[in-house]
Amino acid sequence: MGICGHLAVPGKCLVVLGLKLLFLVPAGVPARSGDSVLKDNITVRQGDSAVLKCNVDNKVSRVAWLNRTTILFAGSEKWSLDPRVILMENTAATEYSIKIQNVDVHDEGPYVCSILTNKKPKSTKVHLIVQVPARITNISRDITVNEGSSVNLMCLAVGRPEANIIWKHHSPRGTHKFVMEGEHLELTAITKEQSGSYECIASNDILSPDVRTVQVTVNYPPFISKARSTGTPVGQKGVLQCEASAVPRADFEWYKEDRRQVSSLRSKIKVNSQCSSFSTSQEEDYGNYTCVAMNTMGITNASIILYGPGAMHDVNGAAVLPRCSVCLLLTVTLIYLLKF
Repeated sequence: MGICGHLAVPGKCLVVLGLKLLFLVPAGVPARSGDSVLKDNITVRQGDSAVLKCNVDNKVSRVAWLNRTTILFAGSEKWSLDPRVILMENTAATEYSIKIQNVDVHDEGPYVCSILTNKKPKSTKVHLIVQVPARITNISRDITVNEGSSVNLMCLAVGRPEANIIWKHHSPRGTHKFVMEGEHLELTAITKEQSGSYECIASNDILSPDVRTVQVTVNYPPFISKARSTGTPVGQKGVLQCEASAVPRADFEWYKEDRRQVSSLRSKIKVNSQCSSFSTSQEEDYGNYTCVAMNTMGITNASIILYGPGAMHDVNGAAVLPRCSVCLLLTVTLIYLLKF
């Protein structure tokens, strides 16, 4: 059954037939003489409301809003089943406007206000553009690698307009800097200085940027940054201090001359995060000590001399050991490798 068969009022049937003939004109057909075709773009953000305006006068006999070939409103009668589409009732007498609430991406496209004046049709065309804030949809997981490896990070985002992606690096030391732009970030021969958090920032100037973070942990062998002792009188507490940077955290061992300080000094040795120290109080404690720091990535050492009163010895980095100490380090290395 045709459209007219569902309408009880004959006048409505005439309106429907008139609208069908008036509005279903194939795209690309030139406007006839007397037609006035205006084009306008309306840009709204996803979730907002869009108001489509159409100017009319008292000479208008028929008016309607269409979306492509679908009639939304014919005069004051609603044809659209979408509850989000409403007719603006409080507008001026020379305005025929509709509102689309909670706009979504599928609402984007052409809209036509068709007007019949003295049996001469004209139309106002509006193109609705829906913007979508940038949103990150996929990002690499946190990763742990050994120093010297290559790392590939990925960050995917959507948005309208297309989202722009940049990477920022935040190091454990608190510094941060721009790395590069793009979905993929490649770090070749990574160093310990490149460990830390990497921010993926997706933006398209619609709302605040979407930010996600990937944590990159770089394993590296111990590096002794401080090895020192303080001159101490007999009978008073003396401290040997050895600090090492390492990932995973370093294990420490102490040697005096060529003997490992295990049982007799175990109660005096203190390991605190990446620092190891022990106290001394006897005259026979004076002499040359070796701090050995080790983890699964490697092993290093530093030589420290415990002096008497009024002296201080400070070594930055691993010291060059005497021949006997080199033999000692080789022995420690073999023992350590057997442990792993």
